[in-house]
Parts: sequence; C-alpha cells; structure tokens
Amino acid sequence: MLSKVKSVSLIGLEGSLIEIQVDISNGIPEFEIVGLPDTSVKEAKKRIESAIKNSGFEFPSKKILINLAPANIRKEGSCFDFPMAIGLLMAIGNISQIDVAMFEKTIFIGELSLDGKLNRINGALAMCMEAKQLGIKRVILPKTNANEVAIIKDLEIIPVSTIYETIQFLVNEIEIPRVAFKDFEYKNEYKMDFSEVKGQEQAKRALEIVAAGGHNCLMIGSPGSGKTMLAKRLLTILPDLSLNEIMEVTKIHSISGELKQDGLVSKIPFRTPHHTVPIATIVGGGKIPIPGEISLAHNGVLFLDELTEFNKAVLEALREPLEEKEITINRLSGNYKFPCNFMFVASMNPCPCGYYGDSEKSCKCTEVEIHRYLKKISGPLIDRIDILIEVKRPKIEKINSKTKSETSKEIKIRVNNARKIQLDRYKKFGFYTNSELSTKLIYDFCKLDDKSTNLLNEAFNKLKLSVRGYEKILKVARTIADLDNSKNIKVKHIAEAIQYRSLDKFLNI
Repeated sequence: MLSKVKSVSLIGLEGSLIEIQVDISNGIPEFEIVGLPDTSVKEAKKRIESAIKNSGFEFPSKKILINLAPANIRKEGSCFDFPMAIGLLMAIGNISQIDVAMFEKTIFIGELSLDGKLNRINGALAMCMEAKQLGIKRVILPKTNANEVAIIKDLEIIPVSTIYETIQFLVNEIEIPRVAFKDFEYKNEYKMDFSEVKGQEQAKRALEIVAAGGHNCLMIGSPGSGKTMLAKRLLTILPDLSLNEIMEVTKIHSISGELKQDGLVSKIPFRTPHHTVPIATIVGGGKIPIPGEISLAHNGVLFLDELTEFNKAVLEALREPLEEKEITINRLSGNYKFPCNFMFVASMNPCPCGYYGDSEKSCKCTEVEIHRYLKKISGPLIDRIDILIEVKRPKIEKINSKTKSETSKEIKIRVNNARKIQLDRYKKFGFYTNSELSTKLIYDFCKLDDKSTNLLNEAFNKLKLSVRGYEKILKVARTIADLDNSKNIKVKHIAEAIQYRSLDKFLNI
C-alpha cells in the first residue's frame, strides 16, 4: 500500500516541500530510505521502528520503501523522523477517514524518541515560515516547539507530544487546540548608557555617525582608553529593529540553535567572537552548513575586539560579506546562502605594546615591529571600513568631572531622525542607510559644491586614499549632513568626514 505525507526541508534559509512516499509490499522484510538522505535520515529507520512499537502499534514485517521526493535535494537532519513514521502508519492502515483536502496542505516535522515521544528540533520557526510561503495551511510539530512558532500569523499549528496522540488527532478521536497566536513586546532596555562614558566626546560623536548611517568603524587606542566600553554602548543608540528585521533575525537564530528563549528576538544582535575562532565559526560552515557569526549579527553589530589578534585568513574572509551583505557556502549537497547585513565594529591597539602615541606611557616598539603589527590588517579590509576613530585615554579631570554627559536616549533621537531621512530617500531603491549606497548612486545623492570638491580632492592626494576610501568619505559626509538636517552636503560636513579617514596613512605605513 502506498501513502504520501508532506514535510519541509531547509537549504540555508530557503525551504522546499518534501513529499514522503511510503510503499509497503510483500517480500523479504527490509526497510530502505531513498531520495538523497544523509546519515541522520538513514539512521531514522531504527528510531521509527522502536517508536512505532513502543507506541502500541505493530511494525510490519514486510518490504518497506520510503522515497523522499524530489530526489535531487539532499535531505538532512532528524526532522523527517516524524513524517516518515506517520506515512508508514498510514500505509499499514492505522490512519483512515482523514480530511484529504486539509491533509494535502499539512506538513509534519519532528524528531522521534525510541518511546514514541517527539523531541524539540532546531529551525522549527524557519521551517514554519517557509511552509507558509509555500502554501501550507497546517503544521503538526513537537509540543516543545510550540511557543517558538506562536508568533506566525495565519498558520494552523498543532502541537503534539507523541505519535499515539497524533494518530488520535488525525482520526478525530481527540481534539488538540491549535497554538494561539502570541504577539510580542519590544524589550530593548539596556543596563548601560552613553552618559556613563567620561570624556571621549570625539569618539561618541563618531559612533553617533556610525549608528545614524549604518557605517563600519575601527577604533584605535591604547589599552584602557575605553574602546570596548564605547562599542558595547553603540547598541543603546541604534534604531529599534522593524518587524521584518526581527523575523529575519529570529529565523537565523532558530536554524543555528541559538534561540535561547521562545518567541521573537527583538533585541539588536551584538556578536563578539573571540580572536581564536576559526573561519567556519565566523562565516558559517560545517558538514551541514549553519549560520556563522556574521549571519547571527545580521541586522545588528559584529564586534571584533583586538582585531590584530585574529587570524589573517579570518579577516580576509570578511571582505566579500562586507560588500555583498550575504555569504554563500558551497557543499556537494548544494549552495547554502545566509544573509549577513551587519555593522562591522572593531578595536585594536596602535602597536604591539599598545602605547604608540600615548601621552602617559612611552612606546617600547621599534618601527619594524609597528609596521609588522599594522600589516596584519590589509589595505582592502581598511577600505571597507567607513570611519577610523582614534580613542585616547581620558584625562583625570574628565573622569572626575561632575558635568553630565548626553544620555543614549538623547543621542538616539538624532539617530532616528537621520535614519528617517534616509528611509524616505532610499525606499524605492530597496535599502535604508547611507552606508549601502552603490557607486552609481553615491554621485546622485552626494553632490558637492566647488569648495567641498576641492577640499576632498586635496585630502585624497595627501592621505593617499583609494577610490573606495574616497567614496566612504562621501557616504559619511552624507550621514553628517542628515544629522545636521541639511539637504546638501556642505564644506563642514566634508571636513568632519575627512577627519575619520586621517588614520589611513598611519595604517598603511
């Protein structure tokens, strides 16, 4: 007897409907799974057999063939256990009198325990979202995944605990309440604030520009100057995520198993990988590719502290994602694409001892050591950074000052206003910040008068900038003008933007 059950497979973030075809016939008893299954899917045979027996059903001593169609898509993971078991029980006649029309629009996802219970799976939210896009009306999944997917509208989600309970539901012996839609609240309260930072007015101004335009930045300064403290407080002035951005972030965290709590991830991602991490951890990878740190930082911030301590190959691997805003991981089973539109923020010391240019401590490094140290950061990577900030240790007078600094809330108001200007300006182009301006559009939206052009040309020659560095200044100047609520870029905006490239010459010695 032949039965058909639907499920969904993820390749990267893209979903495909999988039809699980189960055929039982007379012959020498055997159990075969075909349709390009990986090892974890093949191992499901033993889990399915034990789960069916321990659920009180008879496992057929016949020839069993399960085909996962289409056969040209590799099937990975344990989420096919549940639909294969349901298909097998249908084929032997344990499920009858079902609503055929509804069953055609139903998918099953879940991993089985040997006792017939369903285990929680990673990626349930992403699977349900993709299933909805593919026209599915109902999803039956493990009860332990119910809260995670409760934020999806217009999709009937049935949470079940065991195979036996599922069969009772399908043959209308019991009713199982569908998962109630659960709205969410924005909870973006931070314990830290920019008002806690004493001094560092120039660095705080630079980070305000970074937040307003979505720019990448590099902070250079001696140990204890406050680089990490400033970077962490960048979160407190960034605009809140939109609903679409929140859904994207939650989807990625669901696939990677990083969803620590049920519901949506409403907080802006802030990823801080250690400098010992391998390339696969940063960009993503593995036998079954999962998102890396750059994708987990999507719509948020990737902060690399002590940039020069990272492996050079890891840093060079960032170049393409910083430009393309997505990463493609190639495997024999296919190409896996993950989004990675993040703000790149990094910090480093100016030399191996950390005190080059420090007013309090003298540097003990030779020119050769400094040169070798700085060469760990390549020119092409520096070109992809919009703003370079020199962070100096604050004077004791600033630390003891009773003068109140601006709060994050006050700075965030200006940032939000600048972002709204950019949103209105670029909405028909499909992006929202000045940092995303293409070469073609830069010269449409960053027009300069003669004085500004002459000043920028002079800086180009003196600082020995690349074309990409030249364009970065234009983008930053556009953001500064937006913060100033100015329609046109003025000389003062260009002059300030040039300041944030003055370290180019130092980094390229």
